[in-house]
Order: sequence, then structure tokens, then C-alpha cells
Amino acid sequence: MKLLKNLRPIEREFYNRDTLKVAKDILGKILVRKTKKGYMTGRIVEVEAYKFGEYDKASHASKRCTLSNQAMFGENGHAYVYFTYGMYFMLNVVAKKKTDPAGAVLIRGLEPIDGIKYMIKNRKGKLANNLTNGPGKLSEALQINKKFNNHDLTEKGELCIVDLEKRKERILTSGRIGISLDAEKEWRFYLDDNPYVSKYKFNKK
Repeated sequence: MKLLKNLRPIEREFYNRDTLKVAKDILGKILVRKTKKGYMTGRIVEVEAYKFGEYDKASHASKRCTLSNQAMFGENGHAYVYFTYGMYFMLNVVAKKKTDPAGAVLIRGLEPIDGIKYMIKNRKGKLANNLTNGPGKLSEALQINKKFNNHDLTEKGELCIVDLEKRKERILTSGRIGISLDAEKEWRFYLDDNPYVSKYKFNKK
């Protein structure tokens, strides 16, 4: 944990690129959540990319900027957090080319590193790879909620992303999960053979 304290969050320039490229490159990075009780951290192992306009009908930014989705149209490197199904908070990182009006990467799976006992408590006793293998699960485990919407992830604080080590695993792709529009777009990226990838049937590539 001392090592993490000395690391700087990933700079904004990393997110100032095509959303799909950022989605692939963010795999293996470390999500850091600082609380009064201590740190909770995890390695990002699964993501989905969402772009803008008619090009991506499944995206919250497919039509226009609203009060609820305006973070997707805002500054890169900020969090976009929304509430879904009346139960789950979903953490996204805003990432897009400067010529694109909106874009974000949904964090879908996290491999726990530090603060696992806190995560288990937050998840009401869930253990092993059922702890953070899904976007709603990892937000519950790390106590990520709507207060982090538009939070700057490039600054040290309660929530940020750092680069700790080089990724070694192969990146696999599939269609995105839990959507009906543009589900065929293979914009879901995940690390091969990682137990914290969400448990759904999918075709490996």
C-alpha cells in the first residue's frame, strides 16, 4: 500500500484518445478507493466501451446531452456514475478523442488487491470471485455511488486510477452485455482466464 500512496494517478492525456483504445489500455490498471477505514484497490480486468450518437445506439450519449449524462460530454478522465435497475451504481471513465462529443468506458470487473475485508463487509459477506465480478458488484464493494459522478480521476483523492505494473494477459473481446441495441458491437474487452470477469456466456476471440 505504501507503493500505491507514492504513485500518481494516470494523467488526463491517457484518456484523450479514441474510447476503444482507452478501453483496451485501461485493462490491468489499478482502481484506488480511499476511505476513512483505509484503502480498497483492485485491478481492472473487464470493461465495455460506449461512444456517441447514432454510431452507438446503446450509449447514454446516443441522442443528446442531458443533466443525467452530461459527464459523458465533459472533461476526459472524470467519472461518469449512474444508477440502474433501482439497485446498482455503475462506474464509467470518460474517454474520447477531442473531436468526439462524448464517450466513456464502463468498468465491469475488478480483481481485488487491498482492503478485501472491507469489500466483503460492503458486499454483505460475498466471497471469492463473486466479490467484484460485475459493475454493480464492484461499485458496492468499493462504496462507489452517485457522489462520484464527474469526480476527477486524474487527481489524488477518494477515487483514482493508477498504473502499477505491465499487463501480461491476452485481451479477449465480445459483444457487450445486458443491452438490446448495438449488442453485436464487440466493444467488451477482458483479460483471458481471469476469475473476476463477470460470469456470462460469451464467445472468446
